[in-house]
Amino acid sequence: MKFYTHPKLLRLSISIVLLNAALSADAASLPEPTDALIYQLKESLVKVSTATKSGGHGFGTGIAITKDHIVTNCHVIANANGVSASRWGEEFPPVALLADWKHDICILRFEWANFKPVVLGESTLLSYEQPVISISMPSDSPAPYVALSTIKALYPMDDSAVIRTEAAFAIGASGSPLFDYDGKLIGISTFKSPGRNAYFYNMSVQWVKDLMKRPEVKLNSSHDLPFWDAPEDARPFFMQVVLPFQNQRWQELKKVAYNWTMREPSNVEAWYYLGMATLKLGDNVNANRDFQTALSLKNNHPATLQALALMAHEQGNEAEVEKMRITLKDVSTDMLQNLDEELKLPAKTN
Repeated sequence: MKFYTHPKLLRLSISIVLLNAALSADAASLPEPTDALIYQLKESLVKVSTATKSGGHGFGTGIAITKDHIVTNCHVIANANGVSASRWGEEFPPVALLADWKHDICILRFEWANFKPVVLGESTLLSYEQPVISISMPSDSPAPYVALSTIKALYPMDDSAVIRTEAAFAIGASGSPLFDYDGKLIGISTFKSPGRNAYFYNMSVQWVKDLMKRPEVKLNSSHDLPFWDAPEDARPFFMQVVLPFQNQRWQELKKVAYNWTMREPSNVEAWYYLGMATLKLGDNVNANRDFQTALSLKNNHPATLQALALMAHEQGNEAEVEKMRITLKDVSTDMLQNLDEELKLPAKTN
């Protein structure tokens, strides 16, 4: 089976390519957030508690976006007999709900709570390897848990994108906020892939903004399942590729990734996974073509740069390896270090 680059992929704006590179380089060099900023963000965090129909209790995390509104995941409060949000031991019952069941984003409205809201960020400004802050309230944690991480992938969906990060979250952390290093809310931690090496996904702040414009509904209103809880073959391609990729089922991965490129020819992740499947099946020529297509969409896509560097190293093309290293250095020094370890190269400064 032969694959061809979609013609639309060749008509890319140079200015967009340069902007992507600049954003990644700037984000990678940001200093770590201060203790004062972390403390300030924690003040807007709440624990969301539910009473289940079976008599049990459920927990999630929420973040204040106005003095009266808390955003969390819909699956945290779905089918609950009662819901409350607590802050520093004081509980507040919600009086209304705004719900985006597809994206698993729910906003609870309260009276007299006077929460401390965070600033909403812009999802259009996010970039790969951008450092982020995750703050959650896992069920077994007496205090908020803070994790510093990076954005590993952005999956376009419904005029925004699902954000994958390295920040793991546990039971009770659903609905946790994801911040950029300016302390602006950029996502809501929502679900993970199955398996030991799970991928962790966050819903875009854009869907939170959009939801605030919708009418309120009753707290116990009927609802649909989120997109990530659909049958396997109806889930987004970025979910379908995970297990074949992690379990090295290359033919299966190639089939899913190829269908992905046909459905979304401008999706850099689709071409990356197709390239990986093709490479592992021994077709270096077409793998290189797929990787180059990925780079034509995003010239500094980190995983593709790594893959091309390893291919070049195996072929003895050390000049190409160094070219990939230099580009990767502007994106993420951590990823460059990981690449050098795979290449078994001594630590370098360039």
